[in-house]
Amino acid sequence: MLGCMMYDTAENTQAIEPFGTNLSQGAADYPGLDEWRDLDVKQAPQWYDEQIFNDTFNELSHVPPLVFAGEVDVLRERLAQAASGNAFVLQGGDCAETFAGATANKISSRIRTILQMAVVLTYGASVPVVKMGRMAGQFAKPRSSNMETRGDVTLPSFRGEIVNGFDFTEESRRHDPRRMMQAYHTSASTLNLIRAFTTGGFADLRTVHSWNKGFMSNPAYARFDELAAEIDRAVRFMAAAGADFDALRTVEFFSAHEALLLDYERALTRVDSRTGLPYITSSHFVWIGERTRQVDGAHVDYLSRIRNPIGVKLGPTTTVDEAMELVEKLDPNREPGRLTFIIRMGADTIREKLPTIMEGVKAAGATPLWINDPMHGNTITAANGYKTRRLEDIMNEVRGFFEVAQATGTHPGGLHIELTGDDVAECLGGSVEVDESAFDERYETLVDPRLNHQQSLELAFLVAEALSAQANADSTATSPTTK
Repeated sequence: MLGCMMYDTAENTQAIEPFGTNLSQGAADYPGLDEWRDLDVKQAPQWYDEQIFNDTFNELSHVPPLVFAGEVDVLRERLAQAASGNAFVLQGGDCAETFAGATANKISSRIRTILQMAVVLTYGASVPVVKMGRMAGQFAKPRSSNMETRGDVTLPSFRGEIVNGFDFTEESRRHDPRRMMQAYHTSASTLNLIRAFTTGGFADLRTVHSWNKGFMSNPAYARFDELAAEIDRAVRFMAAAGADFDALRTVEFFSAHEALLLDYERALTRVDSRTGLPYITSSHFVWIGERTRQVDGAHVDYLSRIRNPIGVKLGPTTTVDEAMELVEKLDPNREPGRLTFIIRMGADTIREKLPTIMEGVKAAGATPLWINDPMHGNTITAANGYKTRRLEDIMNEVRGFFEVAQATGTHPGGLHIELTGDDVAECLGGSVEVDESAFDERYETLVDPRLNHQQSLELAFLVAEALSAQANADSTATSPTTK
């Protein structure tokens, strides 16, 4: 939760201390936290200078945490509610953040998009929404190849700005450990803005009508305006009745990123003085990607030893045995909210592959949170060479996710998407049609294509309808039979 954690004063001073006490000074000194170094570390950079790396790691090990253990614990509780069907997770943001993109305008537009989507989901489907941004740390990206060749020149692949630069030059593509410090400071400034936006009036529901100003009119916004008018009438009624609006003025907003660069995560792991347990303090929520989820690998080992709620991406090749091995490794105590499975299978595959996994995990007695990533399984290459996705494929996978969840008696707990609040042209389709001709002028992502603001809202309406249908089906199934 981004915002100040409030503690009782005198009596709790000794029991609840902030990070930075003697117990939590510097990177966590805790049994087992360095065993990952002896394992197979996938997607690891090759730092160009060992001394610079050591100096950077030491500096990172002593900077203040970006998030706090108490906030992380709150998120775990919220995810537990979603796993039981009493909330829905909305996780969205950039495919790969950039240092130059951490501006007030771009950050606020991403937050606004997520908040608008959350309003549609909350009001349209009558479900609390846990809001989480792929923000303030999503700087590392896995690559299918270590090297990239253009013509006669071969250089290291771009691995996100926390490792190297996007420009195709020897200097830019060098794996520079000093970039980790820049990532830390950029994340800190991003989190500062997010805290300000989510607690300083930007997220006030009473200003819902102003959120879509400055964007072009289209059917998605017309639907939102209608919903916003309904919310406005409800809010004014509650105000006239003397209701308390504190809960409407601010929102909980959590940060999340892929824990790909273990050097960075290790340096920012701290021991919580309340519990004596290690927490990754770079983000509230971290996940393991499809390429690094080996049960005997470094990433799974490291994240199994920290207290943050964690996610794991599961693609179409996943077996029930693999899923259960991950459960046993990452959530042996079956703690509610601890483990999230993020499903990324593709529109053509999800209805075929997911039922077996959901049924097998359920039969084994495990209850992870299930959320859908409808982006990564639907990536194609356009005729003009751009990496893209079709909005209709994304929506089709979301429908499939809900269909499988309902058929298996599993709660569809959330949505994980790559989006931006800007008017980019990276994904095809939408009520305001984006076609390949727009890519040359409005394609901005450095790695994977994102939904723009309009497309994100359209997806929110689809999910709201699916959630509403799910709730109606559940209500019908549990209601007593009348004669």
